[in-house]
This record gives sequence, C-alpha cells and structure tokens, in this order.
Amino acid sequence: MKFGTIVFPGSNCDRDMAMVTSQLLNQPTRMIWHQDTDLSDIDVVILPGGFSYGDYLRCGAIARFSPIMNSVLEHAKQGKFVLGICNGFQVLTEVGLLPGALARNRDLHFICDRVPLRVERTDVSWTQGYGKRDIITLPLAHGEGRYYADENTLKALEDNGQVLFRYCSAMGEIDDASNPNGSLNNIAGIINKQGNILGMMPHPERASDPVLGETDGMKIFEGLLALTAMG
Repeated sequence: MKFGTIVFPGSNCDRDMAMVTSQLLNQPTRMIWHQDTDLSDIDVVILPGGFSYGDYLRCGAIARFSPIMNSVLEHAKQGKFVLGICNGFQVLTEVGLLPGALARNRDLHFICDRVPLRVERTDVSWTQGYGKRDIITLPLAHGEGRYYADENTLKALEDNGQVLFRYCSAMGEIDDASNPNGSLNNIAGIINKQGNILGMMPHPERASDPVLGETDGMKIFEGLLALTAMG
C-alpha cells in the first residue's frame, strides 16, 4: 500500500506522518507538494496537520484551492482512502469531502493536550483494529477544532453512523466536562457515507511510535494494511 502525504506551505506534521508510514509501517511513501497533481500511484492520501498558508482567512480555506485538491477529489471519488488530520480535517470540510465545519474552540484558546476518545464503530477499515467503545488516548493541538454542523447534517451523521470518534471521559462518558473544544455531540472524527474518507482533529501519528510510549493511534493505519492483506 502506497501512502502520499500532501505538503502545503505551512504544513508541520507532514514529516511525522511520513515517518509512521515509511519507517514504522515500512510502506512506500511519497511527499507530494501542493502544486503537484499526480496521485495515480497512491492508495492512501493524507492531509496532515499544521497551518496551511498560515491559516490566514480561515483554517483550510486557502488550501482547498491548491492544484492538488482536484486530484484529491478524484481520488476520493474513485473510492480510494483519504485521511485528514487536524488542519487536514479542516481542509476536507472546506473542499466539501466531509460535512460540517471546524470553528474556534469554545474557550477561544489554543489547546495542546492528550485526551481520551471513544471508538464508536469498528466495522470500517479505519477502526477495525479497535474494540467497539474502546477508550483510546491521542494528542491534540488546535485553535479551531470545534466541530459544527446544522441540525439536519448532525442528525444525518448520527443516523448514518458517520461519527467514528468522540471526546469522552477516562471512563468513556460523553459529557461537556470531557469536551475539550465544544464540538457538537463531542465529535472528534467523522467519515463520509462510503467510509473511505476520515477526518479527525486528534493526531494518531503522534501516538504511533513505541519509543514515545503511546501507540493508540497506530491501529488506524494498521487497519488499512489489514484490509489490503485480506484483499
């Protein structure tokens, strides 16, 4: 399985992501400059965290117009995998590959922390390595991570089972006290209806290396490899 990490001006988690896919997973990995357009050799496109274009105007709002994004749209249309993490999630909502938007955090402060998440589904490739309702811990670092959608969109997400991760307490409780940024329904990560596109604010790549003592994020990537092995 070949991974491609998109590099926008201002991306700062691209090398972290490439280290996971190339060194920890031992998979071919290509860094793709935002002005390139060829994704023909890529199985999984990753939009990493950071501050694309300095987050001027609005997070992800300028990156959506990069030349590479038309190719990402086509890649997704073909049913291939797309993963957007933090700023990458913001870009996916801006370009319309995922519904909703990411707004300023509830308390208007940048958050840098490690938080518990509850895994809501395990019947999709991204989370098949977890157990349903598993509680995992992932780092997060953002100033605009509050997930928002209108009432109808939110209902559709819930009805279709598109919420993969929710912010929760250490015991798995979903409440305001365990919601770090004010996201509606404690949403931390969602997929599209087909399940090939995942956007999430927490950083699984920062919890994948055993050297760091945290590996809860690795199963997201291993789930994709397991799918390939089965195929």
